[in-house]
Amino acid sequence: MTNPVPDARPVPVDQPAMPAAGESSSMSERVRYWLAEFVYDMMRTETLDQIVDRLDSAIVARIPELADRDMRRDLAASTRAHARVVLSGLTSDTIDPVLPEQAHAFARTIARRGFELRLLLRTYNVGLAAVLDFFTDALDQRPTPYPIERVVMLRMFERATQWVGASVETLTETYMEERERVLRAALNRRTETVRALLAGDDIDIEQASTRLGYRLNQQHLGVVLWADEPAESGGDGEMSGLLDRVTARLAAELGSNRVLTVASGASSMWAWIGLDAHQGAAPDAEMVAQVVEAPVRIAFGVPGDRVAGFRCSHAEAMAARHVAERGPVDGPRVTAYRDVEIAYLAGVDEAAMRAMIARELRALARRDANAARLRETLRAYLRCQHSPEAAAKLLGVHKNTVRYRIQRIEELLGHPIDQRALPLQTALACVAAYGADVLPEPG
Repeated sequence: MTNPVPDARPVPVDQPAMPAAGESSSMSERVRYWLAEFVYDMMRTETLDQIVDRLDSAIVARIPELADRDMRRDLAASTRAHARVVLSGLTSDTIDPVLPEQAHAFARTIARRGFELRLLLRTYNVGLAAVLDFFTDALDQRPTPYPIERVVMLRMFERATQWVGASVETLTETYMEERERVLRAALNRRTETVRALLAGDDIDIEQASTRLGYRLNQQHLGVVLWADEPAESGGDGEMSGLLDRVTARLAAELGSNRVLTVASGASSMWAWIGLDAHQGAAPDAEMVAQVVEAPVRIAFGVPGDRVAGFRCSHAEAMAARHVAERGPVDGPRVTAYRDVEIAYLAGVDEAAMRAMIARELRALARRDANAARLRETLRAYLRCQHSPEAAAKLLGVHKNTVRYRIQRIEELLGHPIDQRALPLQTALACVAAYGADVLPEPG
């Protein structure tokens, strides 16, 4: 077995010198001799193999996750390296405070396999108990005068306990560094795969699904989430957690647990929710609003199939966000692309959109309360298929009130509503989406 590598990280272990206070020089020599013989016997290859097998079997019996062939092989290498260091240090007043590289390798293996830190900690706790049992049995099997046995046992137990404690402290850092590296690499692969899909690159769908942990051959609802204000320094992790929770709640509301998320900024996230074939219709914005909490805002597209739907629904969600961010600050927290599609398409050329609004709405484009009330009535009237009764129910007013307002609207427009219903509906949709800022300035 190799010795500890020179660049392995040191472990802070303070060891008591021998002889202990009050211990005679003669006793110290007898203890050293006993320990030298013990270490010589234990370090023989065959004996060391037995020790490693005994300790590892005790660990695996308590922690079955380590029974895997590769895990057990790395565990054995770590156990053997630890045993060599600890045993060889029993005859010295000091111990080489350097962890063997095999111990770091085992900690990295645990991180790479996706196990939590507590698995590493349990391994060393169980391992310490197994080592102490082994030392106790070893002393029982070797006839030893009581005074020497007491000193030897004390030294063995102190060395084992201190070494394991120091090992855990150092290897926790090794585990965390490797875990962070693995997660960062996985996140980078996921982000690169998503961007390749959105860019239309030629990519193997099955391989991409495996990388993402999300099936691409299904129906997807593209969602974009962001916060009212950018995350403060150091708060991006907390904001990411909040966006993740909102996405999970939305998925649950839609009856799905298939979610893919990718951070697009410190306070924003792209997400896709996998849906079943019968869930083809886009969710209602009011239903989505029930799972949203401040300061989160959501925009979503129309569900689409397979990779094409993955791209298209995301593009629609981004378009809906564009409309939401151009709209009033106190606008709704949820924006559905279907609700703002006309406004988005019309708003591609802002100057043309403003001119269309002014031309079509005429006096209804004023910024006063009366004009706003008439626009609301006209929009409800058009949405209700030109039914005064249905519009009255939607607005919560009397049907005669709607009839009067429609008459007044046609006077201000200078023509019957039916004559230009579609352009009027488009203009009203733009005002509803973007707010009063798109109306002509008074004067």
